[in-house]
Amino acid sequence: MTPEPIHRGRLRLWLGARWYRARRWAWWRLSGTAFAKKREEPPCPFLCAVHATPLVRQLRDVDMWMQENKVINLRLAAGALDGVTLLPGETLSYWRCIGEPTRRKGYVEGMLLRNGQVVPGVGGGLCQCSNLLYWMTLHTPLTVTERHRHGYDVFPDAGRTQPFGTGATCFYNYLDLMIRNDTPDVWRLSLRVTEKDLEGAWYASAPQVLRYEVYEREHRFQGEYWGGYTRHNTVFRRAFDLDGVQVADELVCENHAVMMYDPMLPEGKGET
Repeated sequence: MTPEPIHRGRLRLWLGARWYRARRWAWWRLSGTAFAKKREEPPCPFLCAVHATPLVRQLRDVDMWMQENKVINLRLAAGALDGVTLLPGETLSYWRCIGEPTRRKGYVEGMLLRNGQVVPGVGGGLCQCSNLLYWMTLHTPLTVTERHRHGYDVFPDAGRTQPFGTGATCFYNYLDLMIRNDTPDVWRLSLRVTEKDLEGAWYASAPQVLRYEVYEREHRFQGEYWGGYTRHNTVFRRAFDLDGVQVADELVCENHAVMMYDPMLPEGKGET
């Protein structure tokens, strides 16, 4: 049973955001965490994970200008993250690398989600970048130390290629995606925006000995006492050695999201 969503007022949301941002800034400065940064050395010639997602989708009730502006925002964010290198023991902070997405930096109004509804906002659309980065990282031995799930399932599935709930929502700066390098190797992130896709890759300084497969269990839709629907699953990851022998099977996360559409309706325009 999932409780009915609470829709907080704008003032409370504004005050809460200021408090959590200040707390995150303090943590960045005082935690003693070694953060990753852009480096050209040492070389990382071994491709370990790669993924791409389309820049524009046909989404229900979303004006196309929001997606066109999203591409502008993604180019800026990809430029800030491309080349970030993790030495052993270092942590990549998504928002520490990108910084606050402001108009002064060139960010424009794109698609944001607020209480499950699509609204325009400066820097909107950057969750596509954090989603891609999280998915790629699940296919490496890097450790995800902070990730926030999407609380709403906004669009019906349409040609989904990944399990539900394998993304990472982000909101500057306290809903972050952080990735730590607990391996002895150096890792470098590659991100770019092409004509049609957001493309990413993880490279390492040494070849890797494991291959990963991400899958879901216990996927279900559930009617709630307050009249809405929720969607749930658990995401797992298998690891295989170079001979194809499974050596691990671990829980990655649980997902619980309030649905903003009726799951009993025919499949419509959604997202993968």
